[in-house]
Amino acid sequence: MAESKSKLESMREWVVEHKLRTVGSLWLSGLAGSIAYNWSQPNMKTSVKIIHARLHAQALTLAALAGAAVVEWYDHRTEAKADRYAKFLPVDAYSSHKD
Repeated sequence: MAESKSKLESMREWVVEHKLRTVGSLWLSGLAGSIAYNWSQPNMKTSVKIIHARLHAQALTLAALAGAAVVEWYDHRTEAKADRYAKFLPVDAYSSHKD
């Protein structure tokens, strides 16, 4: 069980680091899957198949963006990102200023 947890955790970390790549991949796979499904429907015109595929991919993209927002919110709430961004912000430089 510990093996699968660490693999799941590493996948989550990869998604956190590559949010836009994940959303783009989901969009592309959703579009391709929807086109493949719609092409099996013989009673639809080609333009309607393409429109349906675009709408399905757009819905999947919105769901992926919402999921990325939830992950980002969770990371900020648990302060997991505080350590990650600390090396970029010189905290000492800002604490020496007095009003």
